[in-house]
Amino acid sequence: MAIQREPGQKGINWSNIAVGAIMNMVTTLGQPLEVLKTQMAANRSQTMLQATKAVWARGGIAGMYQGLIPWAWIEASTKGGVLLFTASEIETAGVGMGVSPATAGLLGGMAGGVAQAYATMGFTTCMKTVEITRHKEAAVGVERSTFQVFMDIYRREGIKGINKGVNAVAVRQCTNWGSRMGFARLAETSIRNIRGKGEKDSLGAMDKILASSIGGALATWNQPIEVVRVEMQSMAKATANANRPAKLTILNTLGFIYKENGIKGLYRGVTPRIGLGIWQTICMVSFADYVKAWVKKS
Repeated sequence: MAIQREPGQKGINWSNIAVGAIMNMVTTLGQPLEVLKTQMAANRSQTMLQATKAVWARGGIAGMYQGLIPWAWIEASTKGGVLLFTASEIETAGVGMGVSPATAGLLGGMAGGVAQAYATMGFTTCMKTVEITRHKEAAVGVERSTFQVFMDIYRREGIKGINKGVNAVAVRQCTNWGSRMGFARLAETSIRNIRGKGEKDSLGAMDKILASSIGGALATWNQPIEVVRVEMQSMAKATANANRPAKLTILNTLGFIYKENGIKGLYRGVTPRIGLGIWQTICMVSFADYVKAWVKKS
């Protein structure tokens, strides 16, 4: 159910920026799944066990949290605030106009995903990738600081290099959060119908978590977009494959991955991403609904 305005409430609910920032910080507890997902998407011949061993070899438990501090925290707080603020406003407006909760969730999630991608994620996603790339280079004896890697990209490619793959990120986030919120709201409606509850009747915590889990799992249908995003932002592969296009776009990157690894290559890393998607959706839909309601009452 979309967030309902209190009687007499007018204007924009700015508190959702803070709620989104805090709740998305909580999602970074799933950083090991994020690292595994990226490792498998970038190294498409690896199994999940091989990817886990490769990440562990780069630094043990610390390797599982590569890019977390400060870049994943910076990214999580900024993109979470933008996402929840945008999605909640559109979702609430949609329900107010008579749109179904599932459709309102879909539209809110899509708009929130696009907004967070272009507002915050170009730079911060680049910096997370830089940090992971730096650890990979260190494993083969190349020692560079995070900002040395970053400045090398900037000198070679300028602002476009820093925001490389941002369009793929926008497509991914649009489909990510549109699917997660849309499927989660649809699952909530289905659960209400099964339990004989009305649209405005609240669900229990476990029902909310179940609905968000369904939404998070089903939303991984777009894994090929994530694999394309990782390939476009990979900084260790620029000269590694003669068949790799010199100037990457979403379409030619998709074609390159398909030719190299087939349909399975486009779904590399989907297993850890299912776990990550469930956790993030529980935090940003179920738990966030409770926090927003608590903030209103306070």
